[in-house]
Amino acid sequence: MNQSLVPVPSGIFQVLDNPINQNSADERPLKFSLVLPTYKEAGNIQDIVKILTDLLDKSIAGDYELIVVDDNSPDNTWKLALELTSEYPQLRVMCRTEEKGLSTAVIRGWQVARGEILGVIDADLQHPPEVLQQLLGKMDRGADLAVASRHVEGGGVSEWSIIRRFLSRGAQVLGLMILPEVIGRLSDPMSGYFMVRRSAIAGKPLSPVGYKILIEVTARGKIQWLGEAGYVFRERHAGESKVTWKQYIEYLQHLIRLRLSLSARFIQFCLVGFSGLFVDLVVFSLLRKGLQLGLTRSTILSAEVAIINNFLWNDLWTFRDISSRQPGKRQRLKRFIKFNFVCLAGVILQTLLVNTFFAIFQRLQLDEMVASITENVFLREVIASDILAKLIAIAIVTFWNFWLNSKLSWRVTEVER
Repeated sequence: MNQSLVPVPSGIFQVLDNPINQNSADERPLKFSLVLPTYKEAGNIQDIVKILTDLLDKSIAGDYELIVVDDNSPDNTWKLALELTSEYPQLRVMCRTEEKGLSTAVIRGWQVARGEILGVIDADLQHPPEVLQQLLGKMDRGADLAVASRHVEGGGVSEWSIIRRFLSRGAQVLGLMILPEVIGRLSDPMSGYFMVRRSAIAGKPLSPVGYKILIEVTARGKIQWLGEAGYVFRERHAGESKVTWKQYIEYLQHLIRLRLSLSARFIQFCLVGFSGLFVDLVVFSLLRKGLQLGLTRSTILSAEVAIINNFLWNDLWTFRDISSRQPGKRQRLKRFIKFNFVCLAGVILQTLLVNTFFAIFQRLQLDEMVASITENVFLREVIASDILAKLIAIAIVTFWNFWLNSKLSWRVTEVER
């Protein structure tokens, strides 16, 4: 018989990668943990717990848990849920008094969860529980994220007004404009019914704004395979709707916040790249004009010097939040070796591009063309075939280096902390 509340985690909103570390010795990891965030759901809590239990007992009996996270509802939802724990031993209840909000409630529930797969479902019966089986099926086939969607085959809304339909679709279009690389992966970014593999979000600081967390999970997590299953959004049977204009404003704030957050690192990377560009061009010019080295050798040597410059600045600034978790000269050397290997491919690509563009500019007689237009020595030097070829190649390779390094070099460091 379980009649005690689950302690509320504190600190940053971050899920641990090993559920055993956060539980007592007599508990074991589970396959699935489903969080039900609640506020004034006294009229629904008993029904949803029974329905979910009957459903999950048929497929993964004894290998799941239900976690109710209530924000100290005035109708005592949490007390009613706690009373149910004697009948449903897989049920755990948390009551928050210091924090509020659906998204943060979900994360706090995940922080105490023991499941390899973490899920969320509304407690108001508007999300059909039977879709859980389809979502679990997608996770069993290797999905990192499985989302119940109203906008794929088999999905829809029951009795929504035209205004609400417009607002829902408008929010999606707005999301595509502000955050296309994230929203574009989801047919229903406003869905609050999904499950995610723990390993995909473990160690990722989450900071959602408002009542939708799916966008945050998709943006921050390591989501390679994303599965979707259609569902029809039902009308509420009891309780009251939580949808307000404030939540749409918070959704917009969340989009902008994510946009700035996801762009900030690339902007920092580009600024470091500009410093590397200066180092690269200075060394390149010294090698070409001073030592009279060949184009290919000058390109390779100057690029390597720039790589060293860029690594130091990126490690100390751009990816500081990650590298600070693995201090020490040995760890930094490991990061540098990984960074260098990634950038080596960029150097090869840059060398090919420089020679290609240089050959094109020579065929177009670019130097002669510039000389006929201006007598300014500085402009002639900047627009010279070899320098211009170098600049174009560097611009292309910058995108390559950022993408691959963010996916491999520092991301690996973060996971291994």
